[in-house]
Amino acid sequence: MSRHDGRAPDQLRPISFTLGIAPHSTGSVLVAAGDTRVICSAMIEETIPGWMKAQKVEGGWLTAEYSMLPYSTLQRKARDSMKGRLDGRSVEIQRLIGRSLRAVIDLDLLGPRTLCIDCDVLQADGGTRTAAITGACVAASLAVKKLLALGLLKKSPIRKLLAAVSVGVVAGQPLLDLNYLEDKDAAVDMNLVMTEDGQFVEVQGSGEEQTFSETELAAMLALGKKGIADLIALQRAAIGS
Repeated sequence: MSRHDGRAPDQLRPISFTLGIAPHSTGSVLVAAGDTRVICSAMIEETIPGWMKAQKVEGGWLTAEYSMLPYSTLQRKARDSMKGRLDGRSVEIQRLIGRSLRAVIDLDLLGPRTLCIDCDVLQADGGTRTAAITGACVAASLAVKKLLALGLLKKSPIRKLLAAVSVGVVAGQPLLDLNYLEDKDAAVDMNLVMTEDGQFVEVQGSGEEQTFSETELAAMLALGKKGIADLIALQRAAIGS
């Protein structure tokens, strides 16, 4: 099949990382994946949650928040603060971001402090959660680099990089990195979170009113692994710069 934007089935959308987009944060990046754009920032709080103090848990903590700004979609999305509660999707995604990063960060090495990750979607064209995870890893890495440079950390708590990407089956064809037009027509939709050494952190997948075969699953996993490897190479180049 021919994709809307002319990409090959195993091709990512154009990806870019613009560092230092939020100067007051400890580390920040604007990640662009095609027409999806997310600002990810990492800030340090020199304290830990009350439950950790009460239970005398050693080390630090990492928490994440995710939101879609009102102008990120074609129709204005009301702010959660105006509704008085987070919508279920936002809660699910910010928990996913937090789980993903905690899987690759040694919280003991972080010390008695909290690494706060904030992901704000400026423009949504599919894959906002995967872009947020990929960008959050870059923001966290930049924050850790600053803490090391300031002498606040003696060793990096980041054990390995991770990234996330979507895969799916559209019109019978397994595809990598779905944009919105592909995502809304997908018979199968899946998000993969993986580390730089090929380990899975999370797999979220389901058939949209349709089943899928083991062969299709294997094809999607293969596409996802390739996409993750490409993303991590780009992350490494951005962090190194």
